[in-house]
Amino acid sequence: MSTPPTLLATLATLTEFDEIIDVRTPAEFAEDHLPGARNAPVLNNEERVIIGTLYKQDPFAATRLGAAMVARNIAGHLEQQFADRPPRWRPLVYCWRGGKRSGSLTTWFNLIGWRARQLEGGYKVYRSWVLETLQGLPAQYRYVVLHGPTGSGKTRLLQRIAAQGGQVLDLEQLAHHRGSVLGAWPGIGQPSQKRFDSLLLAQLQQFDRSRPVFVEAESKRVGQVHLPESLMQSLRTAHGVTLCAGREARITYLCHDYRHLFDNPGLFKAQLDRLTMLHGHATISHWHQLIDAGAMVELFGELIDQHYDPAYRRSRPLSRQSERNDSLDIDPSADLSTTASQLLTRYGG
Repeated sequence: MSTPPTLLATLATLTEFDEIIDVRTPAEFAEDHLPGARNAPVLNNEERVIIGTLYKQDPFAATRLGAAMVARNIAGHLEQQFADRPPRWRPLVYCWRGGKRSGSLTTWFNLIGWRARQLEGGYKVYRSWVLETLQGLPAQYRYVVLHGPTGSGKTRLLQRIAAQGGQVLDLEQLAHHRGSVLGAWPGIGQPSQKRFDSLLLAQLQQFDRSRPVFVEAESKRVGQVHLPESLMQSLRTAHGVTLCAGREARITYLCHDYRHLFDNPGLFKAQLDRLTMLHGHATISHWHQLIDAGAMVELFGELIDQHYDPAYRRSRPLSRQSERNDSLDIDPSADLSTTASQLLTRYGG
């Protein structure tokens, strides 16, 4: 099915539409989608596999069966999630590359009388635009990078800065991961790399270039997702603030924020097992025993001394601006609102 040129639209016209409709499978939609898109699959996950498998054996039979499936699914969408759309509704429809799936729904929408358009090139064009934009956009902002070892309260301080109106790029929030070996969020998986890229781009586009963007220092990888090199380069050369916190305050902070790990000791131990090559079987076995004993304070104290701080010291020489960072003494277990206010005043946030 070829969509007439008059029914095609480009990424530049996204704001002209009332709604964006993604007709790909739920699995494709979950991996990534255009900002604000609604999923209305014309083939579900199982149906797409069936059609793809059959197509390799008999393209005509696959096309005929696929058409029947698409027709049934479109009928269901018209009777349910699109039943209340007004006569002059103007949706934008897309699939993987702007082919038959989105063309089918676009055609039916226009036959009904809605002013639907199909995204030329589909999601594939959007994905290319995201990657291209992320090559240059991060360099257009002025960053203030918060440094400090694990437990020094960087994330909590970012939250206080955001609460006071500061511009914050919370990479761990976008990645659903704290970045460390124990950083997985309880009960929440990480986004795909494609989804993370889209979320990052959407966040960057909201910032005012005349004001600083506060961000926590991160390695290239946050959990299983990677930061674009353009952003890493911008953070390496940005002004930094090193947070200095006492060991006891850091332990208190870690006991509070990682308490959930003791609710699932098996998973906690499995996460620590990943450090066996670094610390040896005897140390990991000892840490397992501390988990069994519920000895949070002792365990996090040892993790600070034997794992987190040595890893932080190893990473410092890689930071080009480490010698010209400001230093800030804080208590990570405190509210930090005053500290946030001071940083906003100091850096013009």
